[in-house]
Amino acid sequence: MPTKIITRAGYNKLRQEHDYLWKEKRPEITKIVTWAASLGDRSENADYKENKAKLRQIDRRIRYLQKRLDILKIV
Repeated sequence: MPTKIITRAGYNKLRQEHDYLWKEKRPEITKIVTWAASLGDRSENADYKENKAKLRQIDRRIRYLQKRLDILKIV
């Protein structure tokens, strides 16, 4: 498999996105999901469903960025 290369600026941008999602956005959405889940019936709870979907999207992007950052070579 060929080596994936990236500039320092590009790497920093990906790292910054990863850190933002992991440290700021994900905890914020997790609080909302916890609050919505405490309201009771989740099958009819739009707040729960919507924010749970957002949480899955954030987790998917974080996993992608982690894998990508591990294999990139900065030039």
